[in-house]
Amino acid sequence: MIFSDRTDAGQKLARKLLRYSGRQDAVVLGIPRGGVPVAFEIAEALHLPLDVFLSRKLSVPGHEELAFGAISAGEGRFLDQHIVQTMGITQEQIESITQDTRKKLEERAQLYRPSQPERAVAGQVVILVDDGIATGASIYAAVQALRQMNPKEIVIAAPVAPATTVNWLRGVVNDVAVLYAPSDFYAVGQFYRDFPQTSDEEVISLLHRAEQIEVTAGKAPENHPEKARLLAENDEEIRIRAGDVVLEGILNIPENAQGIVLFAHGSGSSRHSPRNRFVAGELQSRRLATLLFDMLTPEEEMVDRKTAELRFDIPRLAKRLIEVTRWIAQNPQSRNLTIGYFGASTGAAAALIAAARLPGIVAAVVSRGGRPDLAGEDLSSVRAATLLIVGERDEAVIQRNHQALDQLGCENKRMVLVPGATHLFEEPGALEQVSTAAAEWLVRFLRPKSSFTGRIIEPEQGAIEEM
Repeated sequence: MIFSDRTDAGQKLARKLLRYSGRQDAVVLGIPRGGVPVAFEIAEALHLPLDVFLSRKLSVPGHEELAFGAISAGEGRFLDQHIVQTMGITQEQIESITQDTRKKLEERAQLYRPSQPERAVAGQVVILVDDGIATGASIYAAVQALRQMNPKEIVIAAPVAPATTVNWLRGVVNDVAVLYAPSDFYAVGQFYRDFPQTSDEEVISLLHRAEQIEVTAGKAPENHPEKARLLAENDEEIRIRAGDVVLEGILNIPENAQGIVLFAHGSGSSRHSPRNRFVAGELQSRRLATLLFDMLTPEEEMVDRKTAELRFDIPRLAKRLIEVTRWIAQNPQSRNLTIGYFGASTGAAAALIAAARLPGIVAAVVSRGGRPDLAGEDLSSVRAATLLIVGERDEAVIQRNHQALDQLGCENKRMVLVPGATHLFEEPGALEQVSTAAAEWLVRFLRPKSSFTGRIIEPEQGAIEEM
């Protein structure tokens, strides 16, 4: 994976952090200087405040390349007692080096935010961003200094880092978001086409721009029509006629895509669902096209927000998914792609009904925290390979998924429990496990269309409506 520049890397990394979008208890901190352009893109996309995290290592006298600790702006200080004792560093040396280093740090703070105090991070989810991580030693020291400021959680985010470093850091912080973790790693710059040194002026400009952006965190539910949208690379906003209504969608077809996944959501969600966008990003990275679309019209959404009745209208949702599948099968951009479904909540039932009605057309279905049991008698007619993903602590839904698994008529079927996860998979690392399991299943069964052909079988008139 090669990034065009830090802006490109930040935009792509933001898609991996969508679960933090709009949180009122989250903040993005960029590590100057190269980490700030990446952090700016993340903060803007997720509607989160941006600041810099200023830290400097405390160097061992005579071995300046070796750190015995680190300090952050304010009072944060971390000392590696093992190195202090091994290198025989005295308390007097520690205080003298700390004082000198802190003076340099304060000069930098005055340059970046001359009229603003250091941002308080106590009780906050801190997303600590750099443009790449090599050995991890510097960011480890920064994390330890940050920890002294009592954040609620620490998330490390970087476009690229060696696999060994990523595995090590996962045991240090609450979460690690890295797009590319190669085993062959020489320097961060090798993964960028354009990797100039970031200037202080650029950092100051980005911080100023971030101040001008209104932070809308937590002010709108994910189906709110005024919620700002995060469009990924290759995203195309489209409109699809489904019967007598027109539905809004976001189509993304990566280069050399081998299949396409249609998302069927439920429970008042929309094409802008952060959880579905997160999963879609993982699928796109595996050369699968995606279509996220609104299964209800804006007028229907208004009714559903008051009554919550339409999200449980499975026949309506299934009928619309079938219509959209027909559109995808005929669209010149996607007609050569094998089709799969990703269903969430009540959308999973709609996906299974549609798959049963389109044998030979739909090759695979994944259900995330879904209600496949609501597909009823259609379960026995499903031939598409089906994966049911459920949170380990979502006990009520687990039982319903077990029952549906027994009734499914497909040869390839499986149920996966995500350890420690609840219904919405909000726990650290849970959504990543969902995305990985879904991607592996869909890549496995969405074979190129040359080896998977079928025909649409029209249901009897009124069959869906009467279910």
